[in-house]
Amino acid sequence: MYKSIIVGTGPAGLTAAIYMARANLKPLVIEGPQPGGQLTTTTEIENFPGFPEGILGPELMDNMRNQAERFGAEFRTGWITSVDLSKRPFILKVEGHGELVTETLVISTGASAKYLGISGEQENIGRGVSTCATCDGFFFRNKKIIVVGGGDSAMEEAHFLTRFASEVVLVNRRGELRASKIMQDRARGNAKISWSLNRTPLEVLSGEKGVTGMKVLNNETGQEEVIETDGIFIAIGHTPNTGFLGGQLTTDEQGYLVVRPGTTETGIPGVFACGDVQDRHYRQAISAAGTGCMAAIDCERYLEGINAEVLSL
Repeated sequence: MYKSIIVGTGPAGLTAAIYMARANLKPLVIEGPQPGGQLTTTTEIENFPGFPEGILGPELMDNMRNQAERFGAEFRTGWITSVDLSKRPFILKVEGHGELVTETLVISTGASAKYLGISGEQENIGRGVSTCATCDGFFFRNKKIIVVGGGDSAMEEAHFLTRFASEVVLVNRRGELRASKIMQDRARGNAKISWSLNRTPLEVLSGEKGVTGMKVLNNETGQEEVIETDGIFIAIGHTPNTGFLGGQLTTDEQGYLVVRPGTTETGIPGVFACGDVQDRHYRQAISAAGTGCMAAIDCERYLEGINAEVLSL
């Protein structure tokens, strides 16, 4: 039986692994088919403290993994097919590894950005296609950018990107926006934002140096159009990766795990959540790493409390 199992290997999970391994808890880390999380699809990261010249996303994740292994964290790769949180110790069934039993569980499975599913999109991630304005906006100074979406996130991203871009074109397949009135008014009041509504994205166009444009369908005329651009930011939401939990933990209306304020504790004692799976506001590598540290400390203190109870019996 393990003292703790960590599910997920993004900045949150790997930070938790580093702290827990240094505390001699010998955590087992379960990594899925995309070890390192979303940062493995990111090229250069310039806003992670300690790297004044920037660092590649995959390199940062490799460094964090190696650091966790150095202190004794164990890693296994596989899909989690089921989790039983109804009693302690907790039981996880992992494809290729059978049943794993643990006293505590740290969930750091992140949230997956929703994509459009059109031609040229996946091929150009990191070459002009992004889902994070805060991460990549800096690289588009004095460029023309497209933001796709009609909700509050799209309005916020478009407004933020005007700090860098010469023009931001907001593309939405409907003529109406889902965003709140205050967010719409804010975006419409920004002179750098132009509007291309009633357009359905069809294809991301690119050349040797990356994105060059987006082909869209004008839903009013039925004609295809091309919007020239240097970058495309997809802002149609995120999906927290919690399906494997089978609804055993409380989530908010958007599906993010709910934790007790100021902690990483979920509604089940001994189960903790960190990173983007419980954070719908910041979604940054550094904030995820911070909550990973919190989860490790919360978990360590929980185990100390259990041991103290046993000794007092």
